[in-house]
Amino acid sequence: MYFDYYYLVLVVPTLLLSLYAQFKVKAAFSKYSQVQTMRKISGKEAAALLLRSNAISDVNIERVGGSLSDHYDPSHKVLRLSDPVYDKTSIAAVGVAAHETGHAIQDKEKYGPLVLRSTLVPAANIGSAAGPYLALAGIIFGMNLLLNIGIILFACAVLFYLVTLPVEIDASRRALKVLEHNAVLSQEELKGAKKVLSAAALTYVASALTAMANLLRLILISRDRR
Repeated sequence: MYFDYYYLVLVVPTLLLSLYAQFKVKAAFSKYSQVQTMRKISGKEAAALLLRSNAISDVNIERVGGSLSDHYDPSHKVLRLSDPVYDKTSIAAVGVAAHETGHAIQDKEKYGPLVLRSTLVPAANIGSAAGPYLALAGIIFGMNLLLNIGIILFACAVLFYLVTLPVEIDASRRALKVLEHNAVLSQEELKGAKKVLSAAALTYVASALTAMANLLRLILISRDRR
């Protein structure tokens, strides 16, 4: 019976970190969703204000279903805000909306990591969907070529996760900066928004570490089979 020691040592700790990160972001978002901003500005209004202040007029703001499903779509120039953010006036809602606006600002400025991430999307989708399964098939059937192809494809997905880190961290930095510059939030409210965005950043760190751990695991398995 085969025991995957590498999974236990490399992957499990990162999965535990991911669970912790998810708990942190949900807890922070829940806490600051209950704290209303002094200006009573909604997520949509904050995003619109920040877009205007950065001379961005070609980005639409739309509502999207779900919770924490907020994202910026650079291919369609659409900033999508979830129900707990779109028309809510909480610190959490404004912070998340500002973060997504940060991506729109990155897009306008042709921020290098964002451009690279967008370029990597097709390869990353294929790599994350097919890579692990091809590698697993290679292990099961003893086909090293198939295992190596799976590793190469999955490496594309890992690269996407790594490039995502500076994109997300920079978007949060921009968000806090523009919120302060436009006096959308007070200094005390900014502290709350920073806690929400810092917790969210941890989820991206955990995802990148999990992807890297899985890639290293596959590489080590491939080496052992030689």
